Amino acid sequence: MAVNEYHRRRDELMRLMGDEGIALLPAAPERRRNRDVFHPYRQDSDFWYLTGFGESDAVAVLAPGREQGQFLLFCRERDPAREVWEGATVGQERAVSEYGADDAFPISDIDDIVPGLLEGRSRVYGNMGADSTFDQRLFGWINQVRAGRSAGPPGEYVALQPLLHEMRLSKSRGELTTMRRAAQISHDAHCEAMRQVRPGMAEYELEALFQHRFRAHNGWPAYPPIVGGGANACTLHYITNDALLCHGDLVLIDAGVELGNYASDITRTFPVSGRFSEPQRSLYEVVLRAQEAAIEAVHPDNHWNRPHEAATRVLVDGMLELGVLSGNAEAIIESGDYRRFFMHRTGHWLGMDVHDVGDYRVDGHWRQLEPGQVMTIEPGLYIPPDSPDVPERFRGIGVRIEDDVAVTNTGSEVLGSAIAPKQVDDIEALMKS
Repeated sequence: MAVNEYHRRRDELMRLMGDEGIALLPAAPERRRNRDVFHPYRQDSDFWYLTGFGESDAVAVLAPGREQGQFLLFCRERDPAREVWEGATVGQERAVSEYGADDAFPISDIDDIVPGLLEGRSRVYGNMGADSTFDQRLFGWINQVRAGRSAGPPGEYVALQPLLHEMRLSKSRGELTTMRRAAQISHDAHCEAMRQVRPGMAEYELEALFQHRFRAHNGWPAYPPIVGGGANACTLHYITNDALLCHGDLVLIDAGVELGNYASDITRTFPVSGRFSEPQRSLYEVVLRAQEAAIEAVHPDNHWNRPHEAATRVLVDGMLELGVLSGNAEAIIESGDYRRFFMHRTGHWLGMDVHDVGDYRVDGHWRQLEPGQVMTIEPGLYIPPDSPDVPERFRGIGVRIEDDVAVTNTGSEVLGSAIAPKQVDDIEALMKS
C-alpha cells in the first residue's frame, strides 16, 4: 500500500475526531509460542491500517491540530548489537522518512512525552479493553496530567472502533487490488489441490500444499486451513487435518492466503477419487445453486441479509426435493429447522481480518450494501453420519463452496481472475487432466 494511502486514512480519522480529541494506539505485542520461541509477528490490524508499520513495541499518536505535527510514532531505537541477531530496526529517522510520521521518538521516552500531549485535550480515543496493560499506562498518564497545574486532563474516553472500523469496511482501490491478488493465489492453490489429491493421502499433505503455495508468494495462511475428508467435512471448523483421504469420499478444503495483511477466504469441495457419486453430486449442486443465488443478490440495491435469504431458500427447496427435509418451505424457514444441516450464515465481512470489522445492522436494520464492501459467500450443507431421518445415501456428506465477493456500483465482483472450478463437470475435467 502506498504511503499516501495511510496518510489519507489518518487525515480522515482525525477529521472525524475533531481538534479536541487525541488517539493513542499500541502495536500488537509479540506472542510467545513456547519458552524463548515466538510466533511469526503480525501487526494489529487497526495499527497497520493507519500506519503500515510492522514492528512491535510501538505506539501511534494522532493529535489533530497540533502545530508541531499531528502523527507521532513511538518505536524502538536502532541497536546494532540487537540487529545482529534479529535484523534491522526501523528507528526514528525511517519512521519519519518512510512511514510519514511528523515526528518519531524512542519508545523508552513515551512516559515523559505523552502526558504533555494529553494536556488540553477533552477526549481520548482508543481501543479500550483490547490491551489491559496499555490501558493502565494510559490511565497513569492521565492521572499525571490531573496532578499537574497546567491545562486539565481529558474528561471523556471514546472508543475508536466505531469510527475506524466504519472506515475499514469500505475498501479502497489499493486494498481491492491486494485482495484480488490474494484471492488469485488461493484459487490457484485450490486448483493444484484438485490435481494432486489421491486416495490414501493424509489431509495434512494437502494442507502442506497450501502452506507451500502461500509462502511462495510471501503470504501466510489467513486462518488455520480446514481439510476435511469424508464426514470430517461436517465439522465446521475442523483443523486437526490428520485423517487419511478415502476412495469415494469428498474432501472439503477451506483455505486462504493473507497477503500484505489482507485476507482471502476460499472453500472448495471435490471428490478424492476424481468423480462425484450421485448423492454427492445432488447435494453439491444444491449448494452451488444456493451460492449462485446469493452472489446474484450481492448488489447495492440490497441489504446485508438478502444474499443469506436467497441462499437459504435455495437450500431448503433443494433439501425438500432430495428428501433431506419434509414439510413446507416457508414453515421450515420460519422455524429454522433447516439449521440442522445449514447452521451458519452465508457470509461475513472480509478485509484485514478474515472475519473483518463492520456492523451488520445499523439502527436495528440490516445494513445496506455499498460499493467497496467485501464479503464471503459460503453456503453449505452438512449431513452428519448419525442422521436417522435422512436418506442413508446422504449421510456423512459435507459440502461448502465459498468465494470472496466485492460490492460494485452495478452489482458484484468475484475476486480472483481465474476462479477455481465449481461446476461438477469442470472439477472432474480438471482432476482428470
